Amino acid sequence: MTKIIIFMVILVIITDAFVFKVLSRKKIYPPQSIVIDPLKITIQDIDRMQDGSDFEEYLYRLFLALGYNYAYKTQGSRDFGSDLVFTDREGYRNVVQTKRYSNPVGLVAVQEVYSSMRYYRAKRSMVISSNHYTSACEELAGHNAVKLHNRSDLINIIDLYKLGEIHKAKDIIELEPRIILDSWDNYSNKVIKKDFKAEKRLVAKK
Repeated sequence: MTKIIIFMVILVIITDAFVFKVLSRKKIYPPQSIVIDPLKITIQDIDRMQDGSDFEEYLYRLFLALGYNYAYKTQGSRDFGSDLVFTDREGYRNVVQTKRYSNPVGLVAVQEVYSSMRYYRAKRSMVISSNHYTSACEELAGHNAVKLHNRSDLINIIDLYKLGEIHKAKDIIELEPRIILDSWDNYSNKVIKKDFKAEKRLVAKK
């Protein structure tokens, strides 16, 4: 009988200790979703964003605020090279690659967004960056009619939106891209970099 009483006392103590631990534990609340208000965001806020997804979300909300009703954000894991899609004032569908980089953007951005045009059945493509672009990126964009919006363009768009100059902000977004036209007649004069070592290896193998 004594053993039963001792066992019951121990059980009560253990139960009380467990209940106290559970009740005293601080509640852990899930992190609140970040609300991105285009009217409050500055270029400095963009520079402080943790990753590119916040920048994508900001531009998506900015495009909606500018009146692009047919704008949407693509699925993150399988975007096929485009982060945003919108229809401009002429009725053309545009694909957008967004880059919040601390360094100049390379030509991969142009390759990705240009290749996504057929998938999204878009007529135009562009890259919007919080930085600038490498010369190789600008050259490839020029040959493929991809519009490059750099940091200065982004700041101007933000400022015009906050001033209520919606049409002027859209004018910058919808500017025609810089196009490099090469005539096939002059193609023989174009310098193409070749891997001569590969050619030598091929000859040696024969």
